[in-house]
This record gives sequence, structure tokens and C-alpha cells, in this order.
Amino acid sequence: MVSLSETSFPIPQKKESKARKLFRKPWMMALTAAALALTAYLLYHTLSRYSFDEIVASVRAIPFHRLALAGAFAAASYVCLTGFDWLAIRSIGRKVPYRKVALASFISLSLGHSIGFAGVSSGAIRYRFYSRWGLSAGDVAKVVLFCGVMVGLGLTLLGGLALLLQPDLAEGVTKLQRPVILTVGIACVAIVTAWLALPFFVHRPIGFRKWSVDVPPFRLALGQVVVGAVNFSLVAACLHQTILAVAEVDYLSVAAVYVIANATTMITHVPGGLGVIESVVMYLLPGANLIGSVLVFRFIYFLVPLALGSLTFAVTELVFRRLDAKRKR
Repeated sequence: MVSLSETSFPIPQKKESKARKLFRKPWMMALTAAALALTAYLLYHTLSRYSFDEIVASVRAIPFHRLALAGAFAAASYVCLTGFDWLAIRSIGRKVPYRKVALASFISLSLGHSIGFAGVSSGAIRYRFYSRWGLSAGDVAKVVLFCGVMVGLGLTLLGGLALLLQPDLAEGVTKLQRPVILTVGIACVAIVTAWLALPFFVHRPIGFRKWSVDVPPFRLALGQVVVGAVNFSLVAACLHQTILAVAEVDYLSVAAVYVIANATTMITHVPGGLGVIESVVMYLLPGANLIGSVLVFRFIYFLVPLALGSLTFAVTELVFRRLDAKRKR
């Protein structure tokens, strides 16, 4: 009897995917190195504006339980953000294990939040991960678009509620008259309501020139609104905890200010919202020293995830390269 190992039949080798060939090209490796270098520079540039003593004093000024709660809300926000990608991948009919989705989401968004132009920067990092797991460039583009719609819906809903519930604050920040503010607030809520109603009336993709967008079923549309709004609420709660260390401010006021500041950040694409959040928060409490609180918020929500995301990105690149090397043997 002849064993299988003694036969002369060639064993077929699995063809290497186009994505793996692409990622071993020098320019892709250089792009990855450039992304890591940029995040390191942003981390240094942000912290270099403050002396070490100022950073230490700012952290010490915040009670430990406030720091712990702020950190918990920040962590909950990033967990919530993984829901963005998970829902997006379900919307295109693909299946990727949640642990992989969470990895790609955290790395791409922890870097994208600080780099700026989050849709583009996080989209490039998402593609680097998801293409290894079978998604095409078109699939990743749909994921980025779906997540972008979630951000817009969450911000629109909370923005509308902020304008309707805090019209006095909105008047001072936007310099608009009360009727205009209320009209915009109602319009924002109406837009979100219309998006939720759309699946009941439109059952085919919405086309615009060469582009088309699938209308998600009601359950996914509702998930977009709820998860998007919850994420912004958690970020506002993180900021609220750091502000409470120096001033008594109600959560709704902080949430309204944060929504307005975040809307400005999305328009300007300032990396990490540098200067935008500070200016709006200072408007809320002009006589209080809130720089320390805002610095701690920025450290907890942007810089800690940026450092962790950069480190995780570097480790995963090493792991993926080793796995690719083993497959070549």
C-alpha cells in the first residue's frame, strides 16, 4: 500500500490574495509607517503645549472618582463605536467576528479622531484590516459611509434636542434669534424621523449619478440613530465629569455645548478638535478656570486612545507580517 505522502501528486498551494500582495508593496509599508509617525507627532505636539507641571497639576486637580467616571464613559464610547462598524458590516451582508470588528474599529477611530478628516484617515486603516478578512474596497467604502451616516444622525438628533431644550444657551453660542433656533431644532428632529420612516416607503437603492445608496431596513436605521446618539451622549458625559471637578454645571448644558463644538469640529476637521472645544466650553463658564478640565478630557478621550491605538496598530502589523511570512513557507 502506498501512503499519501509517497505519492507524486503535487499538492495545490493556496493562491495568495490580492490584498496580501498589495500590503507587502513598499509604498503601503511606507504609508503605514507614515501613519504611525504622524500619530506620534500629534501626541507630542498636543502635549508639548503644556509643561509637565501643568499636566500633573491638571490631573491632580480632578478628584479620583471623577477621573474614574470620565475614563469609564470614554471607554464606553469606544465600545459603542465598535457598534458602528458591526452594524455597518451587517448592513452589507458580510460576516466578520466581533473581536476583529472591535480591533479594526478601535485602531482606526483612535487614530482618526486625532489625525483629523476621520472619514478618510480611519477609512484607510479600516481597509487595511477588513481587506485581509475578505472585504473589498467597495465594501469598506460602504462601511465608512454607513458609519458617517450614523455620526450625522446621532449629532443631528442631539443637536436638535439641544436647540429645543437649551434655546438660551444656543442663542448665546450661535448668535441666532429664538425662532430660527427652534426652527432648526425641529428640522433636525424631523430629518431623523424621516430617515426612520424611509424604509417603509422606499424599497430600492437611492441613486445619484453613478452613486447609489441602499436604504437600510428599519431595525438597522433605528440602530444607526440610537447608537450614534448614545455615543455622543457618552462623550459629553466624559467631559461633564472633568468639568464637575471645578464647577457645578448640569449635564444637559455640557451636552449641548459639546454637540455644538463637535459640529464645528466636523466642519473644520481640526485634529482632535484642538481649540474648538476649549473656546465653546470657556463660553459656558467664562469666569472659571476650565483649561485643566478640558486638558484632562482631551488626555482621557483623545490622547490615551491615540497612544493605545498606535501601539496596538504597530503590534498587529508585526503579527500580520509574521503570519504572512509563515504562509509563504
